[in-house]
Amino acid sequence: MAIDHYENFPVASILLPRRLRAPITHIYRFARSADDIADEGTALPSQRLALLAGFREALRQIQDGHPLPDPSDTRHAIFAPLERSIREFKLPLQHFFDLLSAFEQDVVMHRYPNEDALLDYCTRSANPVGRLVLHLYDAANDENTRDSDAICTGLQLTNFWQDVAIDWNNGRLYIPLDALARHGVTEEDIAGGSGCAAWEDLMRGLVQQARTLLLSGLPLAYRLRGRAGFELRLTVQGGLRILERLEQLHYNIFAHRPTLGKPDWIVLLVRALRKNPEVSYNSRDINKA
Repeated sequence: MAIDHYENFPVASILLPRRLRAPITHIYRFARSADDIADEGTALPSQRLALLAGFREALRQIQDGHPLPDPSDTRHAIFAPLERSIREFKLPLQHFFDLLSAFEQDVVMHRYPNEDALLDYCTRSANPVGRLVLHLYDAANDENTRDSDAICTGLQLTNFWQDVAIDWNNGRLYIPLDALARHGVTEEDIAGGSGCAAWEDLMRGLVQQARTLLLSGLPLAYRLRGRAGFELRLTVQGGLRILERLEQLHYNIFAHRPTLGKPDWIVLLVRALRKNPEVSYNSRDINKA
């Protein structure tokens, strides 16, 4: 459910009901555009924040019922269709504001002191999209929201752990600094691509945390009926498969970024078709369907 750089996780848009493809596209375009402002190109931080402030202003215009930016404004193509979907499906605007706050944070915050700070970021960078999708399916009750949050945070963490080397080269580190210190791993170790025993021990705990979150939220994919539930099962299984790949590599993401190939899709499909949401997966059954 989380919209981010989850190239390894199934999008499976063909599984979406036709009536939901447009609003999900509008949400994705908003999130992708704002994320690119925060991360891509060579703009200065002040310029990025100014552009994101323009997005925040457009959201406030929707909130207050004021006219949107003029069609000549580049924001119009994003916010005009988004406004229609927000009105039609009664989508809570707070989730969009939360996403923006995470993108703004990406511009100015490149280290996280502890797990609480990182998870707070995930509640705004990943969880809002899952909650929006639940609203589209008219399934946003407390139990579903809890499980959706667990899945979205688990996917976000999985993305972080597979991309440590890429994020490092971009000046970012999402591993909490206090976790590095507890395991005796330094930023110099990361810069040097060290795969020492301390690094493996650190990553083992981080991977297990992400797996626990994904599995704890998996029952949602069995409560949602039809294609929605199957798509979510595929997404969760994609995240779990990436975590297995990390274990296979002994967490040496400096030499190899874990990816999924064609054989993995067969495994994902078989796993998604299983009826038991309590089944867990680990590196020992990596070759089992």
